Amino acid sequence: MSKRNLLATVAALSAFGLNAAQAESLKMGALATLEGAFTALGEDGMRGVQLAINEFGGTAGGREIELITGSSDASPDSAIRATRRLVEQDGVQILVGPLSGSEGLAVRDYAKTQPDVTFVNGSSAAQDTTLRDPSDNFFRFSTDGAQWMAGLGEYTLNEKGYESIAIIAEDYSFPYSLVFGFLEPYCRLGGQAKVEDRFWVPIGNKDYSSVIASLPDDVDALFVGLGGADAVNFLTQYEQAGGELPLVAGSITVDQTVLGSKGRTRDFVIGTPSASPISDTWDDPRWAAFVASYQAEFPDGFPSPSIFAHAYYVNTKAALLALDEVGGDLSDGGANYRTALSNLSFETPTGMVSLDARRNAIADIFLTEVIEGPDGNLVNDTVKVTSQVSQTFGLEYEEFLEYGVVGRDNPSCS
Repeated sequence: MSKRNLLATVAALSAFGLNAAQAESLKMGALATLEGAFTALGEDGMRGVQLAINEFGGTAGGREIELITGSSDASPDSAIRATRRLVEQDGVQILVGPLSGSEGLAVRDYAKTQPDVTFVNGSSAAQDTTLRDPSDNFFRFSTDGAQWMAGLGEYTLNEKGYESIAIIAEDYSFPYSLVFGFLEPYCRLGGQAKVEDRFWVPIGNKDYSSVIASLPDDVDALFVGLGGADAVNFLTQYEQAGGELPLVAGSITVDQTVLGSKGRTRDFVIGTPSASPISDTWDDPRWAAFVASYQAEFPDGFPSPSIFAHAYYVNTKAALLALDEVGGDLSDGGANYRTALSNLSFETPTGMVSLDARRNAIADIFLTEVIEGPDGNLVNDTVKVTSQVSQTFGLEYEEFLEYGVVGRDNPSCS
């Protein structure tokens, strides 16, 4: 064989090998809470993953997507166990998840030990997952819990006239972010929320009688930052106990995973203001198309997609769009793929999303109130849209860090 023919043969074989590699299936993991108090949330998150993959016809970058799922119970330990199995045993190259806040912090730290694997958030929304000590290979195309509250503190004080408030929320990183996002403007503008009027409960709490008995009677309203079965249990027990305080809700408390439940909280929660990355009644064709796809694909799902279906859909879609950008080629350990993710900006069912320098989403946030929809289902009605909310709410990064780490007592509201 001549040298010219040999080179041509080598080139042809190399091209064949590259095309064959690109044609191979790509293992993508999806991790959600399919156990415990947040099971319904995790199940809807997985519906969002499937919606995005179906939209792409099951392929991206010329490669068939082989989806491998993992289950957790909202605890960091369970999330890490499932993540290790997906990465170290199943060999996923891209992982979408997790769902809950402290899980996200744990997976973020694990990502630092796996530099050739790309981690794309599910719906976990603890602020510090990306704000402090971020990982170069962890991306969040869904906003954090503080961002979710954009506009609610001001609305509660100025429009609802609630000048003092008590708080009940789960005792972990995500509700700390949620409550911070609500209280920062509320307190800054003159609202009162004493530290002693904040009640923090564990995930999976079933008996709220002692908390309900301890709620102060000298406040104007009650902020509830509970999700899933926790929210259903509390709202049911508070109504049965004759609770009379008007409610203000964290996003997950009046999400469809709660409003779509069969509890006895219908009239009780109508009129409750909240803020969220979605709004059930947003009059926009992008949202209408997403809802229609969700309902057609999952007739046994909720009346409208939850926050979790939306977040997992958006993050999965980002993962697939970036795969198209690099032609499915992850042979460099995913370096070019992660560059594509960092530069990604695209339309979602709730508007444009892009990333900041720490790979956290900039996106629209919706101020809402619970109403009864025309079909009898409870829905969140759009009051106002705050456009392109950043993680630092428009402040310079170093200036925003001066607020300190979110927690039970931050802000003190003194």
